[in-house]
Amino acid sequence: QHSASELILVEDEMTDTEDNEEEDLGVMDDQRSVILHLISQLKLGMDLTRVVLPTFILEKRSLLEMYANFMAHPDLFLSIAAGATPEERIICFVEYYLTAFHEGRKGAVAKKPYNPIIGETFHCSWDVPKDKVKAFRTNGASMVSKDPTKEFGQDQSTCYKLRFVAEQVSHHPPVSCFYCECKEKKMCVNAHVWTKSKFMGMSIGVSMVGEGVLYLMEHEEEYVFTLPSAYARSILTVPWVELGGKVNINCARTGYSATVTFHTKPFYGGKVHRVTAEVKHNPTNTIVCKAQGEWNGTLEFTYSNGETKVIDTNKLPVIRKKIRPIAKQGPLESRHLWQHVTNSLKEGNIDAATEHKHRLEERQRAEERQRVALTTLWKPKYFAKEGDGWLYLNPLWKT
Repeated sequence: QHSASELILVEDEMTDTEDNEEEDLGVMDDQRSVILHLISQLKLGMDLTRVVLPTFILEKRSLLEMYANFMAHPDLFLSIAAGATPEERIICFVEYYLTAFHEGRKGAVAKKPYNPIIGETFHCSWDVPKDKVKAFRTNGASMVSKDPTKEFGQDQSTCYKLRFVAEQVSHHPPVSCFYCECKEKKMCVNAHVWTKSKFMGMSIGVSMVGEGVLYLMEHEEEYVFTLPSAYARSILTVPWVELGGKVNINCARTGYSATVTFHTKPFYGGKVHRVTAEVKHNPTNTIVCKAQGEWNGTLEFTYSNGETKVIDTNKLPVIRKKIRPIAKQGPLESRHLWQHVTNSLKEGNIDAATEHKHRLEERQRAEERQRVALTTLWKPKYFAKEGDGWLYLNPLWKT
């Protein structure tokens, strides 16, 4: 067991150049027959955890890296701690939360990230310009006028450092954990997610079971939150993703909570990607903020004092993550681990990608059999099981 700090040298990290854009093509005819064959073997409601899906529907990154994209607007995330009152802080959290999903879903076509193998890890960080992290009431005007093409200055002294680590801690059930911290802002988030997929005819539903906790040490506040389900729709033609379900954000200490509802499109008519939210002060039963719009489009916030604010997620500047080059990554780090699959997919060589993926999965199965034979339990590197959840081994509040 290494300590995290001796392994991961932040100095080695470079701004990520991967664009993660996926070609927005529909399903090819020969691929459609593969999917039809697969569907013919599935039953409604069937758990897809152990079903091997065809390689051509894969997105060129691991699920662990997709979780890092929740932080694509780290300036909004760090602004939560800048809120002057508990009310402002939970509203900031909701604003950040509602904008956290669109960056992970770049292409219009639904593709599936790689299932992380047990022990897989992903590390990255962000340099967040301090002048972008503002208290709640002042950050309204600056949201819209930014030029999203401008890269932020990388002068370290004017930036906050936000670090991220994710790890696949269990294979059956598939559980991923991630932890993110900013020492200067005394804030961190710890989450564990168990993805369950099931077959629903022309859709595949993925529920994200588990929760995350945001810790604001300066205010001694903990915000517990859950995640929505995702659905891959019309899997035979041009598959697309929608989010659905009710999500809760709760701070026991301050008595504030929020409900966020991701609305799935009704069968006839109706809009896609709709989301509504309300923030409530429970002791007085007062609604202090309402939001509505699209999670990948425009969001409108209305506050109890009558003020409103609009955030266009497509115009929000994205701060690119920093990641170490593959040559400096360990063998179980996502990009290093999946590099041959990714390169084959980029070249359009599906057979080679399938072969590389198969090798990784076979190795994982062999190691699993060996552990069963020796009755040894897998011991994660960065997280430990606590009750129903998992906690990062040395979180900020312990130091």
